Amino acid sequence: MSVSYFVRYDVTGVDAESFVERYRELHVPLLARWPGMRRVVLHTALDWHDPFAVNRGKTVLLAQLEFESLESMEAAFASPARAAAREDFKQFPLYEGSVVHQAMAQEEVFRAPWIDGNEEGA
Repeated sequence: MSVSYFVRYDVTGVDAESFVERYRELHVPLLARWPGMRRVVLHTALDWHDPFAVNRGKTVLLAQLEFESLESMEAAFASPARAAAREDFKQFPLYEGSVVHQAMAQEEVFRAPWIDGNEEGA
């Protein structure tokens, strides 16, 4: 079972594009050094429309850090590489809002079939 560690930046008072660019260019290389890190996915805000009334989020960036297991994630948390990333966090632009950390197990419950029906050929 793989696990993901999400860091959600619900921030204001900063230029969102610059915030994400700084994260991508400077912070992600530090995250990539964490032992056991499988991948880092950055989810960024879109201007979207929904015909139904929904409670729109204010997240500027949702970082997804994926690990093979809970044990590998916790080992990464105790690493010097994680400490370096926490030091870099202190250099982020000043912002208002909140940063929320959440570890979650992954369970894939649906995947669309390949359009041509030939999964083996992909």
